[in-house]
Amino acid sequence: MNEPFLRIGLYIRRDDPLIEHAVIKVTTFLQLRSLTIFINESIGLLPDIKTISINNFPKYCDLTIAIGGDGTILSVARALAGTNIPIVGINVGRLGFLADLTLNRLEQHLTAILEGKYREDIRFLLQVSVNRKDINNIAMNDIVVHAHQSLKMIEFETYINGNFLNSQRADGLVIATPTGSTAYAMSAGGPILDVDLDAIVLASVSPHTLSNRPLVISAANTIDILISEQNHTTAMVTCDGLPGQIIQPGDVLRIKWHANEIKLLHLEGHDHYSILREKLEWGKKLTW
Repeated sequence: MNEPFLRIGLYIRRDDPLIEHAVIKVTTFLQLRSLTIFINESIGLLPDIKTISINNFPKYCDLTIAIGGDGTILSVARALAGTNIPIVGINVGRLGFLADLTLNRLEQHLTAILEGKYREDIRFLLQVSVNRKDINNIAMNDIVVHAHQSLKMIEFETYINGNFLNSQRADGLVIATPTGSTAYAMSAGGPILDVDLDAIVLASVSPHTLSNRPLVISAANTIDILISEQNHTTAMVTCDGLPGQIIQPGDVLRIKWHANEIKLLHLEGHDHYSILREKLEWGKKLTW
């Protein structure tokens, strides 16, 4: 039997206008169950809910509920990586692969989670470091190397475990986890990876030559990307779409499996393939 969750941390991003209604609905449900509630951002209509930093969630909470969309899940996941605090996502956005609980079935879904009727879903992260710079960031979806403030392509070389893979000219390169394979990597023509795979996809963004195809490798590999000295402009590296770090010609990025993991909770009947069918409209009947 799973241990009960008694201290709930609500994580929100205030830039979403739909959040306040959702938070009130979730909070009202949790208060009826006499649970202790914390939140990372104050809501004016909920003055009795104590506001604490996300950095303090490991001290005060045994479950985090992320209210928003997949972007909210990504934010809280990076903040709680390695803490072993499980995360549940309530989707109030449009296209949610990670936040799969819904407001219209809130009571049914959250009751099941709180009663221990859930399954755990462990996801891994990537980390990127840059030589000569104090940059060491993590990503749950993807790490992207791309041109910075220029329409010109960038030139770079890719190495795997120290072995030369290729050199190319492109708008950029997406290095994605299975979690991120349905995001930017998919838009760049990459494959959708099963979330249970320990694998990474490398997908070039608008490569100069058609011979550059997406590549799937083991997540245990170390990837080095050398930004060519031939570039006449700077490049940038971004993690999960956040504002990135500028990198110079000659810099080397190292990308590898991060030591910490993320624990997501889903309902017992959760089926990732049904999520794919719904979000990507694979289930629509073909018309002739």
